[in-house]
Amino acid sequence: MSELTSARPLTAYGWDAGFADSFAPHADQGWVPGRIVRVDRGRCDVVVADGDGTRHVLADTALVTTGDPLAIMCTGDWAAVDPAAGYVRALLPRRTAFVRSTSSQRSEGQILAANVDHAVIAVSLAVELDLGRVERFLTLAWESGATPLVVLTKADLVPDAAVLGHLLADTEAAAPGAQVLAVSAETGEGVDVLAAALAGGTSVLLGQSGAGKSTLANALVGEETQVVQTTRDRDGKGRHTTTTRNMLPLPHGGVLIDTPGLRGVGLWDAEAGVARTFAEIEALAADCRFHDCAHENEPGCAVLAAVDGGELPQRRLDSYRKLIRENEWIASRTDARLRAEKVRVWKQMRMDLRRTGGPKRGGSR
Repeated sequence: MSELTSARPLTAYGWDAGFADSFAPHADQGWVPGRIVRVDRGRCDVVVADGDGTRHVLADTALVTTGDPLAIMCTGDWAAVDPAAGYVRALLPRRTAFVRSTSSQRSEGQILAANVDHAVIAVSLAVELDLGRVERFLTLAWESGATPLVVLTKADLVPDAAVLGHLLADTEAAAPGAQVLAVSAETGEGVDVLAAALAGGTSVLLGQSGAGKSTLANALVGEETQVVQTTRDRDGKGRHTTTTRNMLPLPHGGVLIDTPGLRGVGLWDAEAGVARTFAEIEALAADCRFHDCAHENEPGCAVLAAVDGGELPQRRLDSYRKLIRENEWIASRTDARLRAEKVRVWKQMRMDLRRTGGPKRGGSR
């Protein structure tokens, strides 16, 4: 029996021929394929096939834990699991990965979800619309390889249809190439449209605390799977009701990964993501006089001409510049860290050689 056939019950979780091919080298070990639905303190919850259905296995992650923060397992990963020993033995290659930079001083990336088809960016209409934050999330989403979808939540708090229309239009202008929906989990408005867009794939739900992610997740799943708390009245912020990344099966097919609220969404190697988020600026830049135009004060700059002519909002250009600078800064710090690591390894090798009496500088005498 092929890996694709034996693991057919996992189809609802995204299993397909491609993942079956990736798992094939592990099949003779007596291991089984599974999808990680939750990671917590050195152990993970993995869903595996069980006859015509599925079951959950609690597995130890020690054998696949490395010092590389981008290689660490996360919700959405496919794995080779040894159910008898209770270990994850290997991780299958990822198709997509949603990564942000950490807030640490080490300039490391943090992976939030893997093998995602749709990145649902939840933005609350209970507070003032922050288009700059929308663009930041979009940049990370495009960079991940997933297709972003912006959801303006709590639409019932904007009863004026004209005002809601303007908010949708502003968001669409800031999200070229991405679908934008106004949704109210309270009234059900737009939930069916969103559910149809997500059916059959893997989606990750992203946004700040208080954006209504858990309420939206419950509406999509069709039951109260996630705890919901009200936002603070003074600033509309939430209380981190979701503390881990959980994978939830959707009634119309596919799965949804709900994530904790993100206070910081720093870029991580997101040059392509910036280009997709600001596609109209990239298109204008092709007509600049100089190919390396920075769109600051250069003569013949098509981007500045578009701003002067009212075709491009100054806010969009300012946001573009900000994210470009941030991405370049992160890249420079990362390069410096990698160089420092190479120097450390080189010094350690020389010390080891000296201790073992190996080749020394200048050759043997």
